[in-house]
Amino acid sequence: MGRMALLAAAAVAAAAQTLPPPLQPDWEGVPEPYRALPIGKLRIPASKREWVRQRARVREIVVRSLGELPPRPAKLNVRVVSIDRRPGYRIEKFVFHNGAESEVPGYLAIPEGFPGKRPAILTMHGHGSSKENMFGYQPTSQDVAEMLARKGYAVMGIDNYFGGERRGTGPAGALEMQARNADQEMSLFKLHLWLGRTLWGMMLRDEQIALDYLASRPEVDASRIGAQGMSMGSTRAWWLAAIDDRVKAVVGVACFTRYEELIATRNLRAHGIYYFVPGILKHFDSEGVMALIAPRPFLALTGDRDAGSPPSGMAKLEAILKRIWGLYGKPEAFQSIVYKDTGHMYTDAMKQKMAEWFDWFL
Repeated sequence: MGRMALLAAAAVAAAAQTLPPPLQPDWEGVPEPYRALPIGKLRIPASKREWVRQRARVREIVVRSLGELPPRPAKLNVRVVSIDRRPGYRIEKFVFHNGAESEVPGYLAIPEGFPGKRPAILTMHGHGSSKENMFGYQPTSQDVAEMLARKGYAVMGIDNYFGGERRGTGPAGALEMQARNADQEMSLFKLHLWLGRTLWGMMLRDEQIALDYLASRPEVDASRIGAQGMSMGSTRAWWLAAIDDRVKAVVGVACFTRYEELIATRNLRAHGIYYFVPGILKHFDSEGVMALIAPRPFLALTGDRDAGSPPSGMAKLEAILKRIWGLYGKPEAFQSIVYKDTGHMYTDAMKQKMAEWFDWFL
């Protein structure tokens, strides 16, 4: 290894060992008017029967918060543009049109040498990342495709509205500079708001179209599809599972977040503008979204030094969601693991837990 490579490796190692400070105590420094906001509370029912009735109303509120989304294309418009053959699996690059204003590039890793239709994972990248990071072309800690494909899973992932190959495709075209200052994310947020819908809703809609394509593939067992992601991808994974029952198991890494605690710890800045949808806090916090996943398996893997996931909020989520899964008699299908002295990251230990979760439940 050359001197420059050694220096680069040392810098990476040093950065990995630098922990962010613990979060501030809740409400410290928060101005008085923001301490008594009219935030709704999710009523926890006493029985499964009562929850099933309540769930329909909760889901209606969640879906409505996304805005007036256009229908997904009735017919998939997908073309495969290349095939990359690797030992034990192949990666197909594809592009589909989302029926709104955008072409969406993605990858599908298909395992080879396994019998029958395979379980599949829809994987979602974080903010500032792309499908390249998940499929090893520009590897980061989010690179999960090879590991899962070698275990026999089909793995699909797309670029989100302002990531990867979609940078420079926003309303201002080449003037959009997402890599530098999030121009494209902000432009799209504004434009979709004008059209009566949210950027977050359109991002989830793209994932649903990807799910349509994944479920249509002859290699895939459509009854055994999971979703996983890190950071923004984690939030997409649990929101997607909340609104789409085709997702049978979920793993969210580094964004197990309760919204009120973001306010309490002065960390609204920890999430991009894409993250915010209107009206939801009038009814309930994020537990209302996550509760819609039950009784399907949901694993949250989070560091205790992650500014985007205040520990006080995680503790509240754990208590509420354990009760919801308990109504179904399946408390083991919800699990939250909080890693000590760990920031906003996807560690090898987390990857192992993610794979074990899908092995167990898919």
